[in-house]
Amino acid sequence: MFPIYKKELQSFFYTPFAYAMAMLFMLLFSLSFSTGIARLNDSHTWAFSFTEMFYSVILYFIFLLPILTMRTFADERKNGTEVLLMTSPVSTGRIVIAKFLANITVYLFMLAGTVIFPIITAIKGEVVMSQLICAYIGIFFWGAMYIALGMLISAFTENSIIAAIIGEVVMFALLFVDDFANTPFISQYPAIKKFLYAFAAQPRFSYFSEGFIRLSDLTFFLSAIIVLLIWTYIAIEKRRWNRG
Repeated sequence: MFPIYKKELQSFFYTPFAYAMAMLFMLLFSLSFSTGIARLNDSHTWAFSFTEMFYSVILYFIFLLPILTMRTFADERKNGTEVLLMTSPVSTGRIVIAKFLANITVYLFMLAGTVIFPIITAIKGEVVMSQLICAYIGIFFWGAMYIALGMLISAFTENSIIAAIIGEVVMFALLFVDDFANTPFISQYPAIKKFLYAFAAQPRFSYFSEGFIRLSDLTFFLSAIIVLLIWTYIAIEKRRWNRG
């Protein structure tokens, strides 16, 4: 499993891809940070919770994560290397986990750069540490879930661009599941509303960003990650058997 993990990391870090992603994310995060500081100056307070910034981060990652995951399996099929992957002695489950961990590593690399902003804020003022730590935990699990979703989408296509576009659409739609559930039409049907809320990640992330860690929210994200990885495993394993 480690050789595949290493190969995936090399495909990210031995090319400008990971660095370009990180730079773009840092640019967007810097703009949100500057806006947040400006609002603090206007309100004459220096207690910075980062809550609003992490909501902005979600929108940035909806744009960036499909680009990160689009090549996971699509490029293997497009470049003809999928045959080597399928015939390797490594099990399908290990392949999926190795690729997932490689994507998570790049994701953490992108998040690590943002630590400088709380440090700058703490030097000049006050950071609400409980909210900051919980927000980082929440954004990690949120991103891990969407990485697993992006991998699943990539497993169904050989065109990485199409995988990215579908990922953007699906992730953006999921972002507004709770808003859709609260529309007057859906609110007439409590059972449907409850069903839609079961798939809404946004309200669960809001608890993290406000400084709360609930077992139910952790269970939701972990369950979603596991289910999506299992579906990816099934999709790849099915293709592996078809080739056999």
